[in-house]
Amino acid sequence: MQITVHLSGFTPRLLKPSEQGELLSYGLGITNVVARATARADELSAEEYREGGRLLATKVARLRPRWLAVVGVTAYRAAFDDRKAQVGPQARTIGETRVWVLPNPSGLNAHWTAATMAEEFGRLREAAAGA
Repeated sequence: MQITVHLSGFTPRLLKPSEQGELLSYGLGITNVVARATARADELSAEEYREGGRLLATKVARLRPRWLAVVGVTAYRAAFDDRKAQVGPQARTIGETRVWVLPNPSGLNAHWTAATMAEEFGRLREAAAGA
């Protein structure tokens, strides 16, 4: 994901995975909807996604960022019970926090290249800068 974040213009240089904590200095925070690591999204239950969505919404309500970006449309749909969600800005807000769904950089999403993912991340960066 670091390459996509960099190519989109969020960071001035490519960060190493060990430097992920530096994203906060750029105004970015990255978290998972579900804390349990898996090889594939279908290894997570619907309840795990819903609970992850509830916990994330609670965190967003407390921290009140301008934008929440959820990586993975499948994860977003399951976590927030929004079967029609697509990549991009969402009508849903959490309090005053706007929501954007980004493509998942998983190798299973071969139709999304690093360049097209960076374009979508860049659209979010531009929206966030204008907000």
